[in-house]
Amino acid sequence: MAACPVVAIRPVCSVCAARSPYRIAALAHQSLRAEAELTPKPGLVDRRGSGSHKDLSLELMLRSANTLEPYFALMGLAAEKLDLKLSLRQMLVAIGRAAECAMLKATQGSNSHKGAIWALGLLVTAAVRAESQSPEEITAIAAGLAQVLKRTQPELITHGDIVRERYGVGGAREEASNGFPHVLRYGLPALRLQRSAGYPEEVCRLNALLSLMSEVDDTCLVYRGGWDGLQTVKAGALDALYAGGYGTFKGRVLLRKLDRELVERQLSPGGSADLLAATIFLDAVDCGAVAVRSDRSELEEIDGAA
Repeated sequence: MAACPVVAIRPVCSVCAARSPYRIAALAHQSLRAEAELTPKPGLVDRRGSGSHKDLSLELMLRSANTLEPYFALMGLAAEKLDLKLSLRQMLVAIGRAAECAMLKATQGSNSHKGAIWALGLLVTAAVRAESQSPEEITAIAAGLAQVLKRTQPELITHGDIVRERYGVGGAREEASNGFPHVLRYGLPALRLQRSAGYPEEVCRLNALLSLMSEVDDTCLVYRGGWDGLQTVKAGALDALYAGGYGTFKGRVLLRKLDRELVERQLSPGGSADLLAATIFLDAVDCGAVAVRSDRSELEEIDGAA
């Protein structure tokens, strides 16, 4: 494995400009940690355990997230200094590969955040360039970058490619190229609607996750469980939402039921988890936050089935 570059970054402070690459990178890092720590998530790594994963743990997920912040900062610095021509495209591809190398080294070979490097890397780059810092502008810029990068990257066969060929499911590349429609239509509205209703942050994020799971054609699920696995997750997430979501007793019962089924079948909605991290990130950037909001997921460690 090639040596991974080590990059030192300076800390973020309250006087940093809104588009500072260091602030944006810190929010991306914190969003990954917030997604990992959110508990209880059906079939996913959280504070209770490894969910449907045999090769991942919360410790590994957090170590991976910590490792990626300098690479997000490098992407932001590249976006700040370079235009959208070939030089920026080449730089983003190189930084993305270095980030993946560092992730694999930190996790001893486990794929903890490959999809998140793609999604959040694009959003970080776009956020540094966006004038308004709105989710709509950031995702529009990210879509343009994704479309260009898709044409210039070498054709490496991934699990997403296999699923796309067999089932016609677009996956992370299509989501980014289309401007993260599931984040804008489901993730962010669900998060903010729940906040406006006065729910705690962990409930807001869990319901945002359920909203994404009910709509996203998650290639992680299709690769592991086929079309039936995907439909199982979508139906289970919808059931929990229709029952009132995680803020209600029935919704909590149905989320636990879905969690047990996913763990038994070793199904993990990893694509939706990446989009939840993107949702948390865009919300923080849009709010002008210096840090991602905290939640009380530590109080939920005993909930669920894992």
